[in-house]
Amino acid sequence: MVEPSPAITSALAQAHDAEGRDRLLALVYEDMLRIARAQLRRQRSGQTLDTRALVNEAYLKLFDGGGMDYANRSHFFATAARAMRQVAIDYARARLAERRGGGAEHVDLDALEGQPLPVDAQAEQLLAIDAALDALAALDERLVKVVELRFFAGLEVKDIAALLEVSEPTIKRDTRAAKAFLQQRLGSG
Repeated sequence: MVEPSPAITSALAQAHDAEGRDRLLALVYEDMLRIARAQLRRQRSGQTLDTRALVNEAYLKLFDGGGMDYANRSHFFATAARAMRQVAIDYARARLAERRGGGAEHVDLDALEGQPLPVDAQAEQLLAIDAALDALAALDERLVKVVELRFFAGLEVKDIAALLEVSEPTIKRDTRAAKAFLQQRLGSG
């Protein structure tokens, strides 16, 4: 669970230089590791993104070219979840390029819920999901944030509701709407 913290809020406001970013990283590193572990738990040994490598790559994306202004911890963790999604997708693309195919399997969105992402085994499906999420973003950006926080970051409904400052029933409705859109877009029942 991502805990509310005045220290994180303060560190976000001061993350404009290397020292400020280091302070922020020290405060959020364990949360980011937990998120990365949730994504990578089902990976096969030797064929996975390393948890710390995923966090470090996401950190580099978060602060590429210097500091970024994050309005609050919700904005930061939503951006961190998106960065981890991008790293996982980039990794999947690289793995797919190495394999050049291999017979795509049907991916069930319900099976992904609460499960870490099998980047190696489902590279093609992850790329299809990424394209569908890009299409969904054109319609409703919050639905994409809910998917990223729920499926890519592994957060619970109550944690997402707190981060996005909406009710738990709203997150559940958003999840159903996003799943329906993605299932239709991906051609799965």
